[in-house]
Amino acid sequence: MKFIIYGIIGLAAVGLVMQLLTNTTGFLSNIFMTVIIGLAIFGLFYYFVLGGRNRSSDVKKYKQAVKQSKSKYAQYQNTSTARKPKQPNPIKKKASKRPSHLRVIDGNKSKNKKRVSN
Repeated sequence: MKFIIYGIIGLAAVGLVMQLLTNTTGFLSNIFMTVIIGLAIFGLFYYFVLGGRNRSSDVKKYKQAVKQSKSKYAQYQNTSTARKPKQPNPIKKKASKRPSHLRVIDGNKSKNKKRVSN
Protein backbone atom coordinates (compact mmCIF):
# COMPACT_ATOMS: atom_id res chain seq x y z
CA MET A 1 0.00 0.00 0.00
CA LYS A 2 2.90 2.33 0.76
CA PHE A 3 4.33 1.86 -2.71
CA ILE A 4 1.07 2.82 -4.38
CA ILE A 5 0.84 6.05 -2.37
CA TYR A 6 4.51 6.87 -3.07
CA GLY A 7 3.93 6.15 -6.76
CA ILE A 8 0.94 8.53 -6.93
CA ILE A 9 2.88 11.29 -5.13
CA GLY A 10 5.86 10.74 -7.46
CA LEU A 11 3.69 10.91 -10.59
CA ALA A 12 2.04 14.12 -9.29
CA ALA A 13 5.47 15.68 -8.69
CA VAL A 14 6.64 14.70 -12.19
CA GLY A 15 3.42 16.14 -13.66
CA LEU A 16 3.88 19.43 -11.77
CA VAL A 17 7.48 19.78 -12.91
CA MET A 18 6.55 19.01 -16.55
CA GLN A 19 3.65 21.49 -16.44
CA LEU A 20 5.94 24.15 -14.94
CA LEU A 21 8.61 23.60 -17.63
CA THR A 22 6.33 23.37 -20.66
CA ASN A 23 3.48 25.78 -19.80
CA THR A 24 4.70 28.13 -17.07
CA THR A 25 2.09 30.89 -17.46
CA GLY A 26 -0.80 28.41 -17.54
CA PHE A 27 0.57 26.62 -14.49
CA LEU A 28 0.98 29.85 -12.51
CA SER A 29 -2.48 31.10 -13.52
CA ASN A 30 -4.03 27.79 -12.42
CA ILE A 31 -2.25 27.94 -9.06
CA PHE A 32 -3.29 31.60 -8.61
CA MET A 33 -6.94 30.86 -9.42
CA THR A 34 -6.94 27.85 -7.09
CA VAL A 35 -5.63 29.98 -4.21
CA ILE A 36 -8.18 32.75 -4.89
CA ILE A 37 -11.11 30.30 -5.01
CA GLY A 38 -9.88 28.57 -1.84
CA LEU A 39 -9.64 31.88 0.02
CA ALA A 40 -13.13 32.89 -1.15
CA ILE A 41 -14.63 29.59 0.04
CA PHE A 42 -12.82 29.88 3.37
CA GLY A 43 -13.98 33.50 3.79
CA LEU A 44 -17.61 32.61 3.11
CA PHE A 45 -17.42 29.61 5.44
CA TYR A 46 -15.86 31.70 8.19
CA TYR A 47 -18.34 34.56 7.78
CA PHE A 48 -21.51 32.45 7.73
CA VAL A 49 -20.60 29.57 10.01
CA LEU A 50 -18.06 30.82 12.53
CA GLY A 51 -18.65 34.58 12.43
CA GLY A 52 -22.41 34.30 12.82
CA ARG A 53 -22.20 33.01 16.36
CA ASN A 54 -23.44 35.37 19.01
CA ARG A 55 -20.84 36.27 21.53
CA SER A 56 -21.74 35.45 25.08
CA SER A 57 -23.22 38.19 27.19
CA ASP A 58 -20.33 37.84 29.65
CA VAL A 59 -17.84 39.00 27.03
CA LYS A 60 -20.03 41.97 26.16
CA LYS A 61 -20.44 42.89 29.83
CA TYR A 62 -16.70 42.58 30.42
CA LYS A 63 -15.85 44.83 27.48
CA GLN A 64 -18.42 47.40 28.67
CA ALA A 65 -16.94 47.32 32.18
CA VAL A 66 -13.40 47.81 30.83
CA LYS A 67 -14.56 50.76 28.73
CA GLN A 68 -16.37 52.31 31.69
CA SER A 69 -13.39 51.79 33.98
CA LYS A 70 -11.00 53.41 31.51
CA SER A 71 -13.23 56.44 31.16
CA LYS A 72 -13.63 56.71 34.96
CA TYR A 73 -9.93 56.57 35.71
CA ALA A 74 -9.10 58.90 32.84
CA GLN A 75 -11.20 61.57 34.59
CA TYR A 76 -9.41 61.05 37.91
CA GLN A 77 -6.03 61.21 36.22
CA ASN A 78 -6.84 64.56 34.60
CA THR A 79 -8.15 66.11 37.84
CA SER A 80 -5.23 64.90 39.93
CA THR A 81 -2.68 66.54 37.65
CA ALA A 82 -4.57 69.85 37.80
CA ARG A 83 -4.33 70.05 41.62
CA LYS A 84 -1.59 71.96 43.31
CA PRO A 85 1.08 69.87 44.97
CA LYS A 86 0.76 69.77 48.76
CA GLN A 87 3.29 71.72 50.73
CA PRO A 88 4.73 69.96 53.75
CA ASN A 89 2.99 70.97 56.95
CA PRO A 90 5.46 72.17 59.60
CA ILE A 91 3.18 70.98 62.41
CA LYS A 92 3.16 67.21 62.57
CA LYS A 93 -0.05 65.46 63.51
CA LYS A 94 -0.20 62.78 66.18
CA ALA A 95 1.31 59.57 64.92
CA SER A 96 -0.62 57.46 67.43
CA LYS A 97 -4.05 58.17 65.96
CA ARG A 98 -5.85 54.91 65.34
CA PRO A 99 -7.35 54.13 61.99
CA SER A 100 -11.13 54.58 61.99
CA HIS A 101 -11.86 51.07 60.73
CA LEU A 102 -10.07 49.40 63.67
CA ARG A 103 -11.38 49.30 67.22
CA VAL A 104 -10.23 47.85 70.51
CA ILE A 105 -12.38 45.26 72.22
CA ASP A 106 -12.00 45.39 76.00
CA GLY A 107 -12.17 42.06 77.74
CA ASN A 108 -12.37 40.95 81.35
CA LYS A 109 -8.74 41.18 82.36
CA SER A 110 -9.32 41.16 86.11
CA LYS A 111 -10.90 37.73 86.13
CA ASN A 112 -8.32 35.02 86.88
CA LYS A 113 -8.82 31.70 85.20
CA LYS A 114 -8.28 28.56 87.20
CA ARG A 115 -5.73 26.43 85.49
CA VAL A 116 -4.64 22.93 86.21
CA SER A 117 -1.00 22.88 87.20
CA ASN A 118 1.13 19.80 87.22
